[in-house]
Formats: sequence, C-alpha cells, structure tokens
Amino acid sequence: MNFWNRLSIVALMSTVGTTLYAQIPEKVGSLLQADKDAAALAKASTPHQAFLSIIDKESTFYVPSAVNAYNYLNNRPNIPDVLNWQPTFALVAKSLEFGVTSGSLDFQKVGARLRHGEYLTVWKRNKKGKWLVDIRAEVENNGKDGEFDLEYIEPTDSWYLKHRSKVRLNQREDIVLETDKLMSTVLKADNPTAYKEFLSEDVRFLFPWTSPMEGKDKMMAYLKKQRMTIETVPEEVKRSYSGDFAYTKGTATVRQKDKVVKYNYIRVWQLSELAKDDVKKANWNILIEMMFEK
Repeated sequence: MNFWNRLSIVALMSTVGTTLYAQIPEKVGSLLQADKDAAALAKASTPHQAFLSIIDKESTFYVPSAVNAYNYLNNRPNIPDVLNWQPTFALVAKSLEFGVTSGSLDFQKVGARLRHGEYLTVWKRNKKGKWLVDIRAEVENNGKDGEFDLEYIEPTDSWYLKHRSKVRLNQREDIVLETDKLMSTVLKADNPTAYKEFLSEDVRFLFPWTSPMEGKDKMMAYLKKQRMTIETVPEEVKRSYSGDFAYTKGTATVRQKDKVVKYNYIRVWQLSELAKDDVKKANWNILIEMMFEK
C-alpha cells in the first residue's frame, strides 16, 4: 500500500533503538516505543515483569486458550525464562486509543533449546495516555526465514465522526462482525474467492510452523500448494473509536489432506475507501490473518 512507510530491519538492528524510533512519526512511534520498552524490560529483568508492566485487569493473553492476563500472571504462569521480541509492524487509529504491533520473537526455558515465533498484540490506550495490552497471541515457527521489514501506519489528522451513543458504537462493531461472518460464509463455499475478496494486498499471514509471509498472492499460493482449506466462525469484535481499524477473533477449522486441526484466529481489519467511477466505496480488508492452535 502506498501509505505504508517502510524501514529496513538492517537499519533497525544496527542503530540505537531510541534514535531510530525518533525518526518515526510521533503517534505510531509512541506505540512502537511502548512495545520496545516492554521488550527491553523482559531482557533486563524478566518476561513476567515486562508483561505485568503493560496489562490491566481486562487484558487477555492466548496461552493458547484465552485467559485473563492479570490473573494468569499472578498465578505463577509457565512462561519462558528468556523472551526477546522485535516489532516489525505497527498501526495506530485516528482516535489514538487503538493500536496493533506484530513481529518476531525468540523464547527459551533454562536448559531447553531456543524456540522462535511471531506475536500479535492489540493495544488500548488508557486515560493517562499509557498503552496497555488488549489481547496478545503468539504462534511458533522454525525461525529460519520470513523476517519482515518494519512497516507502520501513522494515523492522519483527518476528521472522523465522534459518536456518543453506545448503541451507535455497537452498531459499528456489528458491521465488522457481519463482514467477518460474510467472509466465513464464502470460505465454506470457496476459499480462493473469499481470500481474494477480503485480504489486503499486503496482508501478513501468521500460521504455526510456517514462515510468516506477506502479500495476498503469496498467502493464496501457499494455501493452494499445501492443499489447505480453512473455515472460520467469528465470535467477537472490537473496533477503534474512530472506526478506521478493528479486529475480530474466533475459531477456525483447517483441513489439509486427511488432517483436520482446530485453531483460534485473530484478524486485524482496516477500513479503506476505494474510488470507482467517481464513487467512493468503503471496504473492510484484512491486514493480518493469524491462526494458532487451541
């Protein structure tokens, strides 16, 4: 997409973090800094302390089932002794209360081998301006390739309608959920048609034991090569106050040859306006498609 700004991971790894993030626009930069600070705390102290610093009593972790993060972290969780992560994607909504980061991670228990994966965090911003986890999920892979360049979406200063009615806000969330339900209906009939219609051109696909991939064509080619079909059942939705981004989550059934596996999924959606025949049409497209075993 032409509004996505790209920075080289090579530059990210070779430049002092604070200096690099200072080059990124302020709004999305604040979110990247929050993610980076938590990762630094995990390295300097413990992953447990890092997670405690970015949650509240409503945060959710997938471990892999959904759990209340606050209760989970206060009950001696089985988390890695070492956990490093690096964001390679970030977005912030116009309303500045909704954000997403995603990227690579390495983790290890003392005495065990180093393992690899990708993470996805949807963030919420509290009244004091602090970024906190809304939901966080991880998927494990072989860590051999598939590293992304850093991409980010900085919110514009354009006007958006500020709704006060809870009913209207719920109706706007229902639109996204109904979009996901429509996609799920099409998936049952024909996977390629569904993904062709609803995926962003630069979609990121995060799937267990598969190198992360970027691009609609790559994702669809992978599914075809693997003879994989996917069916999904949407369960929940949350949309930014400004209405430009949302996420849905639910369950998925993945069939591959004679194998059937149940997954959870998270989809990050963006509302975009497409001009066709001088008429603007709003479309919801998937920026990130993530699946992880239940």
